[in-house]
Amino acid sequence: MQTSIYGLTSLLAVLVTVHGPGENPGKSTNRSANQEKPPLALKLPSGFSGTVVAEDLGAPRHIAIMKNGDIYVKLNKLKDGKGIFRLRDTNNDGQIDERVGFGDYPGTGIAIKNDYLYTSSNNSVFRYKLNDKQEVIDVEKPELLVSGLREKDRDKSKSIAIDNQGNLYVNVASDNDPCREPGTGKGMMPCPLVDTAGIWMFKTNVANQKATEGVHYAKGLKNVVGLDWNGKTNTLFVLQHGRGKFDDFYPQYYTPQQSAALPAETMYELHKGDDAGWPYVYYDPFQKKKILAPEYGGDGKKTGGEKAINPVVAFPAHMGPNALLFYTGTAFPEKYRNGAFIAFHGQSQPMKKGYMVGFVPFKNGKPSGPWEIFADNFAGIDLEKPTGPVQHRPCGLAQGPDGSLYVTDDLNGMLVKISYNGAPQGKKSAMTSKNK
Repeated sequence: MQTSIYGLTSLLAVLVTVHGPGENPGKSTNRSANQEKPPLALKLPSGFSGTVVAEDLGAPRHIAIMKNGDIYVKLNKLKDGKGIFRLRDTNNDGQIDERVGFGDYPGTGIAIKNDYLYTSSNNSVFRYKLNDKQEVIDVEKPELLVSGLREKDRDKSKSIAIDNQGNLYVNVASDNDPCREPGTGKGMMPCPLVDTAGIWMFKTNVANQKATEGVHYAKGLKNVVGLDWNGKTNTLFVLQHGRGKFDDFYPQYYTPQQSAALPAETMYELHKGDDAGWPYVYYDPFQKKKILAPEYGGDGKKTGGEKAINPVVAFPAHMGPNALLFYTGTAFPEKYRNGAFIAFHGQSQPMKKGYMVGFVPFKNGKPSGPWEIFADNFAGIDLEKPTGPVQHRPCGLAQGPDGSLYVTDDLNGMLVKISYNGAPQGKKSAMTSKNK
């Protein structure tokens, strides 16, 4: 099992080019020089460059890209009354200049499989039929696949993935991190949320499935926002958001510093019937063990969860892994092929790192080295000594038809394209906009 949590790669700072702000749903317009936003100063490995290809998208979450280059973005909040945008570069200049909005529901999940576009609200899953041009045939009449999924006030996004056998996987989160009895530090025994939280499996070709008709594919998962089907292993991989505080009710076992550093955010390879152990155990990245939760008799040292599966990778606490993408292209160097990119939406307090895209190398379907930082500094500020608010938060990932990597920012509404040109980057230098 690969559990390194401090495997960092050396990065070179480059200023990401800012083009085409696109304030309007149709053709983008230009900013005047005094209105232009400062460039996003990403740190990327040598040979990579980044470009902001769209702005003012609202709250873009997950994304899916057609073979023709059209980009479909799911929004967490409605923008101009729409929850999905199709983005298109009509003149092949690398900038989005056409936007078409549809869907009157917010959400996170979106995927393309065969001749359909699949999307989710916070309680349902839909699909849209595509024509020969890979366009949605009828944006007003999606087919309802699943309804009645559990929706609470927090952690309500329904991320989705699709395998090659016509199965749809949907995350259903818990809204109670440690499954405590309200107002106490006592865990519910048994935890009733175990029967609802986790990954549920439905059919892609059956309409009007109820939530209760799905298969509880894997349990013991508090909240999975990032997930992807691995075509090499033919298995589902997921990223779990770890639980919250330990020291509030259990200061005799955990200091505030330990609470901030626990538990690990975890990646699992799932098979039908798996149990990852939540809420009874958590994964401690320092002891490299599954530890019994204090709500269920633990003291920070007692192990537990003998029947629970182990993570394949452990990341620093509270990093908020929001997207997982297995890279299948050939445009990036060999080390990235079939590896996993992760969009981190949060920050590790002990590391003073966050708001980044990470990478885990894979070989023969398994992690083959420590995770590393691939694209850093979305925050736009020094996280060691912050002087202002975070500027960008990576959320969604997708691979373009040319093998480039696209990253959404659901805080400031940007879409960033990261490409490999093979030429090492020099020192930080300003890249000016074509549209000044």
